[in-house]
Amino acid sequence: MLHIIRAAVVSCFSLIACVELKAAPIDALSSAALHLTPATPVVVFGPEARLDIHDFAVRNHLDPAMVAREHAASGVIHCGNARGAGQLTLSNSVITTAAHVFFDERGELRGDNGHCVFTAIVGGQEITTTIAVSSILAGDKKPYAHPAVNDWAVARLMRPVTGATPYALGGRAQAGSPIEFVARGHSDWGGGKAMSLEDCRLRNQLSTGGQGTREFSFDCDAGVGASGGALLAHGDQLVGVFVGYRSIAPEKAMPFSSQHYNFAVSVDGAFRKAVETVAATPAAISSR
Repeated sequence: MLHIIRAAVVSCFSLIACVELKAAPIDALSSAALHLTPATPVVVFGPEARLDIHDFAVRNHLDPAMVAREHAASGVIHCGNARGAGQLTLSNSVITTAAHVFFDERGELRGDNGHCVFTAIVGGQEITTTIAVSSILAGDKKPYAHPAVNDWAVARLMRPVTGATPYALGGRAQAGSPIEFVARGHSDWGGGKAMSLEDCRLRNQLSTGGQGTREFSFDCDAGVGASGGALLAHGDQLVGVFVGYRSIAPEKAMPFSSQHYNFAVSVDGAFRKAVETVAATPAAISSR
């Protein structure tokens, strides 16, 4: 049985971390198929390949302080009882993520303005900013019930995160392209706060949505808590966000295959336009 999970969000009462979705069609999820199971481990393809900032810098002959500065845009989103990943994009006041970080299995917002925040680490200091939930633009407000290719969201922050450089929008993603997967929020990594980085590749284009977004498999390790994390080209250009994984045995490390992979939504079409629209609002412009 192939298990599909778009639940790379962690909730404090384990609602999301413990959701397993039995496969309907591979590009669709049935909300009627929900049932609780133990928390699903991170989907990996071999020995642990994620690196912290220091080890990533050493492997790539870079200065760790520079790597931290260049990835300060990547942060954690807490919305209601759930936790996911997100990143500043185009503006210090705009974040991108997966729609299911904001919307639950009933299609309801997980939290209001007082209970949805974005946290980044800039210059070694943790900065937490309130998310303006009324600004959220999403590909689907019922992401668990519909194809994953529409599982994206953009939101504006109530105030800018100063000192961090937002990611630019990259070009059109292509199967086989090298990427860097950068995310905080992994439930098994640094208490969900620490950043992990890994170089890998986009693998197969799985579907194309009516909104112009596309779904790709990729072979970086990922899992619970990191939904919405950044897939970057050239180290600072956002080309997609992590949405979930599909596997016949997500608790095991197995080679990448059509039955064991992570997948992402590309920043194309309506997703790209939404980022540009939110970044161009007066509130975002005045706070840059």
